[in-house]
Amino acid sequence: ERSWVRNPSGAFLCGVCMFSPCLCGFSPGLYGNEGLLPARWQLRYSGKPLLEQLLSFPTLLWLGPQLGLDTHTTMELLCLIGAALSLAATLVEAFRDSVVFFCLWALYLSMYQVGQVFLYFQWDNLLLETGFLCILVAPLTLIRGSRRDREHDRVTFWLVRWLLFRLMFASGVVKLTSRCPTWWGLTALTYHYETQCIPTPLAWFAHQFPVWWQKLSVVGAFFIEIAVPLLFFSPLRRLRLGSFYLQVLLQVLIILTGNYNFFNLLTLTLCLALLDDQHVNFWLRRADELWSWLCYLLELVVWALMIVGTIICFDLQLDTTKNGISSRTAFTFHQFNQFLKTVTIPCVWIGVLSLTWEIITAMFRCACVSGFLKRFCGTIQWTLFAAATAAMFTVSLVPFTYIEYDSNARLWPGVRRAYELVDQYQLVNSYGLFRRMTGVGGRPEVVIEGSNDGVTWTEIEFMYKPGNLSASPPVLTPHQPRLDWQMWFAALSTHTQAPWFTSLIYRLLQGKKDVIELIQTDISQYPFHQQPPAYLRAHRYRYWFTEPKADGSYPQRWWRRIYDEEFYPKVHLGNTFLEGMLNHYGLKDKSPPRRMSNTTLVWAVKWVRSQVRGVPAHILIWTLIVCSAIVCLLQGLRHRTATTVADKGKRNSQNTRKRETLQRKCARPVGGPQTEGCCEQSLANYYRGDIKKVRFPFISF
Repeated sequence: ERSWVRNPSGAFLCGVCMFSPCLCGFSPGLYGNEGLLPARWQLRYSGKPLLEQLLSFPTLLWLGPQLGLDTHTTMELLCLIGAALSLAATLVEAFRDSVVFFCLWALYLSMYQVGQVFLYFQWDNLLLETGFLCILVAPLTLIRGSRRDREHDRVTFWLVRWLLFRLMFASGVVKLTSRCPTWWGLTALTYHYETQCIPTPLAWFAHQFPVWWQKLSVVGAFFIEIAVPLLFFSPLRRLRLGSFYLQVLLQVLIILTGNYNFFNLLTLTLCLALLDDQHVNFWLRRADELWSWLCYLLELVVWALMIVGTIICFDLQLDTTKNGISSRTAFTFHQFNQFLKTVTIPCVWIGVLSLTWEIITAMFRCACVSGFLKRFCGTIQWTLFAAATAAMFTVSLVPFTYIEYDSNARLWPGVRRAYELVDQYQLVNSYGLFRRMTGVGGRPEVVIEGSNDGVTWTEIEFMYKPGNLSASPPVLTPHQPRLDWQMWFAALSTHTQAPWFTSLIYRLLQGKKDVIELIQTDISQYPFHQQPPAYLRAHRYRYWFTEPKADGSYPQRWWRRIYDEEFYPKVHLGNTFLEGMLNHYGLKDKSPPRRMSNTTLVWAVKWVRSQVRGVPAHILIWTLIVCSAIVCLLQGLRHRTATTVADKGKRNSQNTRKRETLQRKCARPVGGPQTEGCCEQSLANYYRGDIKKVRFPFISF
């Protein structure tokens, strides 16, 4: 049996588990009974049977009343169970099982259903789809008790590659179909680094690169996101490996310059589907020399055509006057739309052919299994998993073809009906990141101010989002501060487009501790920690990165800003405007939360919450990840040491048998004194480790 961490599917499962503890985070300030959007508002207990409630609104929070828990405590309990299962699956190989991944998927789906605007991100959909694929990819060891390779493993694991293709190809296409002038003008990255939600310190340095380099980087992004994904299904191994490293390069650069939580780490994990067992083990199999040279030649031709096509499409030329490379988009929107119509359906057929090949090869592997019973069981498994894989692929065609209307309209109506049946479970989703570039005229940022007298105002600084001009951008990956992200979206429009913002103002005026901890984990850093402010208001500013000084030195501040406009008027508790907004959006409690039973389970959940309260989320997450990585490393070293000791013992046993055989041969009374001396010298050579071929008068070794 192979190690499940030394092949792509095993590495994929381990990678998903490694950062899963950070995905089960629960913020009482967001969903608690006194949070911004309490989760209990999403659950309407109508007295229907439990099964009927689960089918109509799939979330395990319906189990709360049966356990004597309110919605708040039930969410905390589910998150703790998810974190414990994730850590167990990371540290113990036996827990990387279909049953465990099903539990993790069900737990996160339960949170997603009541997460409202704070959980409606594309990476949350991506995580749910990836989690469901893990159920198909992982072995069923907790029940069956065996981790041996299954003949259908490559069939189910193919779905991960198809998901990666849909994600990357759609993310590249939507940038051009959106008609965003910055993407078409190749100037998007001149704005991106300072206008993204939460930049890293390296984003400031990346922003200082010359314009020609930023435009060339956009060309590189289009190349990696649109052209390279077509190689994911190449039958030539090195083309797939080349596409893997290009995807890794893009994701690593995004991680270094932006805080996009677990999204890029999850994408890197998906990229493992492009590898094979040989590459994961850093061992390449010998191939026929003629075939190898033909493959090399064909691969060079493919890469050359892709590079030449990129040069033509973006008119890349050396610019000696600026010591750089000039670039422009050399095709029109109509031409790109025609290209999209031409390639969308062929991409689907490429997927069909690739999946068919995997299914057929898996069928032959089943047929080659020795033993009738094993072959019969393998065939049954192959049939079930091949059918499940084909069904998942077929349903995924609906969201994939959203990128081109005519192709989507040509799909069989039965496929659409199947997609509608599973849509609420987020099994397959449409993707398209960074569709349009925002903040072209300066990064909009909402700054909340508080006052006790209505005259002297103090800015309320968030932990992560830009506010203080001198504060360094943070490094948060893989944590996502959900409130800070929504503050970024809110700044792009008016407060009426973000009803939760009124709830934020209301909770801060009330001085709710859970909400304050969303802004500052260390409440002592919150300017109104002793007494809630009597008045609150919000203004919108425009932020830009500062520039290096004329002498090349770095400025003292990271940001500069100018005032834009009022975002939210001055309000206080009981204010007519505030009360009207709360009633309009239904943000006031209409009924008290359910009373909890005073059980051991409730006490345990509260105790765990008290232990982690006050610890910044990104520090807690990295502590879990680092500790898990250290334990995994120690387990690997122990396994390696045990293997080395076992191999050494095996060699010693073999050497002992050889020595005994040698001594018996030397003890034969043949050859007189000359033979005895020869044997003594040969044994001396043997004990010194010189076990080369030794010749005796009577025998040769």
